Amino acid sequence: MTGVADGVVRVRLAAPAHEGKANVELARLLAARLGVRRRDVTLVSGATGRRKLVRVRGVTLAAARERLGF
Repeated sequence: MTGVADGVVRVRLAAPAHEGKANVELARLLAARLGVRRRDVTLVSGATGRRKLVRVRGVTLAAARERLGF
């Protein structure tokens, strides 16, 4: 995680954007930080873009904010 600005979590990944590898890495990273299973993190939109919207099951918004540091 590189930070939070205006309610947007900024993340820098080492995985390439090729063949969805960055999307998989993002889901893995968020699951680990939020304390949920990988399958509980779903990419809702932005699969091919830089901006992504994800859905996370198993954690409240308050807990997610705390765990992500905002």
